[in-house]
Amino acid sequence: MKKLLEKQPEDIESWQEEISGIRRLKQPEERPSAPLVLDEVRLSPQMEGVYNINSFTPLVLGKTDCLDRNTAEKFRNGRFKIDARLDLHGRTEKEAFAAVLDFIRYSFSLKRRCVLIITGKGIKKEDDVWYEAKGIIREALPGWLNHADIRPFVLGITQALPADGGSGAFYVLLKRQRLSNQTQKF
Repeated sequence: MKKLLEKQPEDIESWQEEISGIRRLKQPEERPSAPLVLDEVRLSPQMEGVYNINSFTPLVLGKTDCLDRNTAEKFRNGRFKIDARLDLHGRTEKEAFAAVLDFIRYSFSLKRRCVLIITGKGIKKEDDVWYEAKGIIREALPGWLNHADIRPFVLGITQALPADGGSGAFYVLLKRQRLSNQTQKF
């Protein structure tokens, strides 16, 4: 093994003879013209002109004022197909809000209809009264969905069925993207 690692003088000389005529090619130094920046998800032009945050009624957990009776019943009973899930376990309140904002916008852009957001039930300790009601993200989620950047995409929110997470998860119904008058087919 040591023989392989030791350099033989004749090998070094022959190698240097072989590479003596080789010159390194000059390669242009390429620098990026600008850093890669991804555009934010923006409202489509048809939504920007139509929606004003003041025109929305605030979302309330379980209320479905803006839906017809059959759709509202189907939504409350958890019969919509869940198109995507977001699990917020282990996140801080700030991280969770940013995740919800991105998730709702992304889901809307992919034309998803019903999504499930899992908040968890909170920490429970039987010997400490303060911890019993703690479920910060669970309590904050309905308010977050009324935020000006999220509300234009959301029709309703209701608590999930026990099979999907029960009181620690919520179904969120997103608005449907309809064709504009110019692109409708007859």
